[in-house]
Amino acid sequence: MNKGLSTVLLLCYAFLSVPLTGAAQDYPNRPVRFIVPFAPGGGSDIVARVVGQRLSESLGQSVVIDNRPGASGNIGHALGAKAAPDGYTLILGSSNFVANPGLFQKNPYDPVKDFAPITYAAGSPNVLFIHPSLPPRTFREFATLIKANPGKYNFASPGTGTTSHLAAALLKIEGGIDLLHVPYNGAGPAALAVLGNQVPIGITGLPPVQPHIKSGALRALAITSPQRFSAAPELPTIAESGYPGFEADTPQIILAPAGTPKAIIAKLNTEIVRILKLQEIKERLVGIGFETVASTPEETARRIQSDVAKWTRVIKPAGIQAE
Repeated sequence: MNKGLSTVLLLCYAFLSVPLTGAAQDYPNRPVRFIVPFAPGGGSDIVARVVGQRLSESLGQSVVIDNRPGASGNIGHALGAKAAPDGYTLILGSSNFVANPGLFQKNPYDPVKDFAPITYAAGSPNVLFIHPSLPPRTFREFATLIKANPGKYNFASPGTGTTSHLAAALLKIEGGIDLLHVPYNGAGPAALAVLGNQVPIGITGLPPVQPHIKSGALRALAITSPQRFSAAPELPTIAESGYPGFEADTPQIILAPAGTPKAIIAKLNTEIVRILKLQEIKERLVGIGFETVASTPEETARRIQSDVAKWTRVIKPAGIQAE
C-alpha cells in the first residue's frame, strides 16, 4: 500500500472515530426517554421510575418515563427497537420480552438482534400456593398428589403467557406435574379465586398474595426463583424441592436499541448498577417483590438468549398462544 493511500485511510478512520467518542463523552446532553411497555402503577413501571429518578440525578438530565401498554408489551418493545440508537431511548423488558417470540406467530421485534442489553436489573419470584383445604404441606407432597391425578386440578394465573402460566407449563415438561390452566385478568383476581376456593391452586407474583400467606388464608408451597427471596426466606424454591435448576421468575431488563455505542452502554450500566446496589434502592425493590440482580451487558445478553430459548421450548409443544 502506498504512503498516500495509507494516510487517507488513517484520516478516514480518525474522522469516523470522532463522532462516536464525542457522543460518549458528551452523553447525555438532553433528556432520556425510558419506554415502559405497561400501564402506570405496575411492578415494571415502579422499577423504571425508581431507577429513572436516580439515573436522572447521576446523569444530570431528565429521564422521562414513557408508558406504552398494549399487545402484551409488544407496542412498547417494537417502538424501542425502532428508536434511534443514540442512548436517548431506554426500554424496560419483562417476562413478555423473552416469551413473546414464542407466543406470537409474527413478533414485531427480535429480542436478541434488535436490542443492546444494559443490565438485568432485578427479578421477582412467582409463588405456588394452594387453598388450605388441600392436604399438601410441602411442594414434594403437592407434586406427589398432582402426579397421581394428572389433569384433575385447576390452577389460577394472572393470564395466558405470563411467567406464572409458563411456570406451570415448565413443571409439566420437567416434572410431569399436569395442571389445568384457568387464566384471570391479573394476579389480584387469581388470588381471590383461590381465596374463595373457586380454584384450589394458584401461581402468581409474590406481593399480591403475601399478606394472605402470612395470615394463613393461603398456603405457599414454593417460589420459582433460583434462590430464596430475602423478604420471605421461609419459602423454599422449587429448585431445592426436587427440581434442580428450575426457574421461572419475572425479569426486569433494561435495554437500548441495537447499535447504541458501546461506550454509552458501558456508562449506563455503570450508573444503573451503582443505583441498584444502593441499600435504599434494594430495600425499595424488595418491598415491591423484586430482588436486585444488576448484571453486566454481556451477562444480560446471555440470559436473554437463554430465556428466549427456554420459553420457546415450553410454549411451542404446549400450543400456548397470546390472546
